Amino acid sequence: MKAIVVTDHTEGTAGIRLAERPEPKPAINDVLVEVHASGYVPTEVDWPSTWSDRAGRDRAPSILGHELAGVVAALGYGTTGLTVGQRVFGISDWHRDGTLAEYVAVESRNLAPLPGDVDFTVGASLPISGLTAWQGLFDHGRLTSGQTVLAHGAAGAVGTMVVQLAREAGAYVIGTGRAADRDKVLGFGANEFVDLGGDALEDIGGVDLVFDVIGGDIQERSARLIRPGGTLVTVTGLAGERPREGRSVDFVVESVPAQLTEIVQRVRDGRLRTNIGNVDALDDAVAALNPAERRRGKTVIRIRPSRDERNNA
Repeated sequence: MKAIVVTDHTEGTAGIRLAERPEPKPAINDVLVEVHASGYVPTEVDWPSTWSDRAGRDRAPSILGHELAGVVAALGYGTTGLTVGQRVFGISDWHRDGTLAEYVAVESRNLAPLPGDVDFTVGASLPISGLTAWQGLFDHGRLTSGQTVLAHGAAGAVGTMVVQLAREAGAYVIGTGRAADRDKVLGFGANEFVDLGGDALEDIGGVDLVFDVIGGDIQERSARLIRPGGTLVTVTGLAGERPREGRSVDFVVESVPAQLTEIVQRVRDGRLRTNIGNVDALDDAVAALNPAERRRGKTVIRIRPSRDERNNA
């Protein structure tokens, strides 16, 4: 099968290539998924799990990608809850070969049914971005109606999800980004916008929840804004300064099918909009994965052509 593999931890895409790899075999409680679309996170080449398995053994060359939408092609021994031919989406295991491939073996517990009226491209854009926002706001941030949320990186794939889900939950949302992001952030529903390159972050005043995807100095300055009983939630690791009278949570997103179902239903009924940037074919994927380029939304790779593409061929 065709797959995008990474062989060396080098700058740009020098260590990334399109290669032929053996088709995976589903293990106990796995499913083999025929991948139709895969989402990609630019920082994947920096993740330790990209380079070694849980026992610390070298994985290179490893297949990139951990978000997928596709069709169940086969079941591993003992697998229940899913059927061959079923449309699914979700997150694959961080320490196993990923989803930028024609097939991937995934634990069935990490997948949710993908409704037939949701395109595979949309399905592949949701798992990491949507679940990171959902879990950060509700599981770790304990967000309630009437609270104020400071959402960093609010124009990004995760940030736009944070803005929309927080607004739906009744929060007042302040989104941050670069000056050029203002209209996009406000268009996704933020009540206010703060330009991190020009506005004074400290002028915001107190907030109940900070959702941080930047880290470093921005995270430390944001910690000082948290009201008593509030929460700093981050996916970047905790910096030196923490909220004086609040909580700090650094977390890694998990694939939770029930939450995936909640998220995709919101897309179906119009409560949640996706933020998809580039969509490229597998054969053209290497150039699209350059981590040095700033992305305007979620990067999605079409592993197989869409129905419209097939009909126009």
